[in-house]
Amino acid sequence: MRIAMTIFLTDETITPLRLARELEQRGFAGLYLPEHTHIPVSRETPYPAGGELPPEYARTLDPFVALAQAAAVTERLALGTGVTLVAQHDPIDLAKRIATLDHLSGGRFTLGVGYGWNVEEAADHGVDWSTRRALAHDRLALMQALWADEPTAYEGKFASVRASDAYPKPVQAARGPVGGPRTLFGGAAGPKLFERIARQADGWLPIGGHGLTESLPRLRAAWEAAGRDPKHLQVVPYAVVPDPGKLAHYADLGIEETVLQLPPAGEAEVLRALDAYAEFL
Repeated sequence: MRIAMTIFLTDETITPLRLARELEQRGFAGLYLPEHTHIPVSRETPYPAGGELPPEYARTLDPFVALAQAAAVTERLALGTGVTLVAQHDPIDLAKRIATLDHLSGGRFTLGVGYGWNVEEAADHGVDWSTRRALAHDRLALMQALWADEPTAYEGKFASVRASDAYPKPVQAARGPVGGPRTLFGGAAGPKLFERIARQADGWLPIGGHGLTESLPRLRAAWEAAGRDPKHLQVVPYAVVPDPGKLAHYADLGIEETVLQLPPAGEAEVLRALDAYAEFL
């Protein structure tokens, strides 16, 4: 099983350069980074995990800038977002940023797509909370049109683009209905999410990895109902606090990659955590 890492990189933590070098040298598979542009102080939306919102949420580095640094000092390390809040971006700009990072890294980028939880943050981006999922799907479809080999127009409910020359292209070839870099959807298990994954993605990025014994058969059924090859479905448990039994259970379910959670800390503490995670390699 490939073991990757996620961390809230901030202006107070270990740097992307140092972390990326350490991950590759130690044999870890990848680095995934979350995204928040800002946290309104008048926020009424509760923190999904309960309690006070940890301070690193408001200090998070831009994931694309940080991953570009990581790409520049590594050769094999996979790079990803966990997750990109697609509804909060101009999709034409985001398509260019993603394609450039994937091109410069030699095809190492994974796009994690998420819907977000912070109503106030989304509102500052002009996002109507009730339509954020449909907006994210529409903007992803537009990006996939720009990533197509031939100029391809897209006309959606929320966004459109003319048939355009748009380079560079992401490195990966199209996989069935999915074009562009490897694409995984975050979100809680459910029929609507699983139908969307089967239509528009390569798989699922379930936070914490709980309940997979029950949810994976439902996802696989939706995948096969959409005519997708069962061998190509990818499920990557994300932000996992590991133990040997948990990872063995994932392996029994056919999971080939897991993303472990690192503390949002300085260099010394993060390197100690990597030392502890070495047993899982």
